[in-house]
Amino acid sequence: MSHNLQFYIDGAWVDPVVPNTLDVIDPSNEDAFAQISLGSKADVDKAVAAAKRAFATFGFTEVEERLDILNRVIDVYKKRSKDLALAVSREMGAPRQMALDSQVGVGLAHLEKMAEVLKTFQFRHVKGSSLIVKEPIGVVGLITPWNWPLNQITCKVGPALAAGCTMVLKPSEIAPLDAIIFAEIIDEAGVPKGVFNLVNGDGPTVGQALASHPDVDMMSFTGSTRAGILVAKAAADTVKRVHQELGGKSANILFPDVDLERAVTKGVAGCFGNSGQSCNAPTRMFVPRDRHDEAAGYAKKAAEKFTVGPADAPASK
Repeated sequence: MSHNLQFYIDGAWVDPVVPNTLDVIDPSNEDAFAQISLGSKADVDKAVAAAKRAFATFGFTEVEERLDILNRVIDVYKKRSKDLALAVSREMGAPRQMALDSQVGVGLAHLEKMAEVLKTFQFRHVKGSSLIVKEPIGVVGLITPWNWPLNQITCKVGPALAAGCTMVLKPSEIAPLDAIIFAEIIDEAGVPKGVFNLVNGDGPTVGQALASHPDVDMMSFTGSTRAGILVAKAAADTVKRVHQELGGKSANILFPDVDLERAVTKGVAGCFGNSGQSCNAPTRMFVPRDRHDEAAGYAKKAAEKFTVGPADAPASK
């Protein structure tokens, strides 16, 4: 990718205001295989200004025009699917085939579902004596995590495009390369300039600048509870709408009457998917105290069936 050290702002690839680089690490072998630029408040200001200008026209487009844009994005996304899969695999360690089938595949499914919904979505309807009108909120700040990076980008960008919002995306700085390719997809699909903007960076700098910016009307954040609290606080002074999906690890509670071998085996399998990085991975298993050793034996047996290795090894699961 030739745009690793640039940001996508106002329909163009631009250099950061202040040069500041970060290595991207392949967690499956700990190699530094790429570099990105970390943005500053000045970069966020430029991106938000572009999104605000674009909203003046994009916010009033017809549904048919936005549907056409979504479908063009989908077409280019399909064409770049292998590039996306390789980027995801290398930046967050997902096995190659899983990255293509699940990480990229689920992202495509979100975009296709959004296009399907948009075809018949009622932005105006009468309820009793009232006319309900649903309008785009304006400029949206999007912050996405590293464990399902492309899935979360499409979950946020797709609905924003469909609604007529403009946006600034800050992906996780440790899994940023798929977002750069996604910006290339947006560009090739001919999305109007300023509608989608990408600024890489960390949470304390770019995330804070985005969440507190007076011209950002809404924040959509997926990540840790710790960071979510900071986003909500930063957004409070400008009374933004804030939507959050906050992380955690679900407890897997096994009751005394359970088929212990079956439940433990299934639970262990759920921990290994997506290289163990899914937020719903049941990595905390609670078992009756008097069956602890028995459960540990089943867990060991189940874990030994999985092949752990580099993401590009065919046997790695």
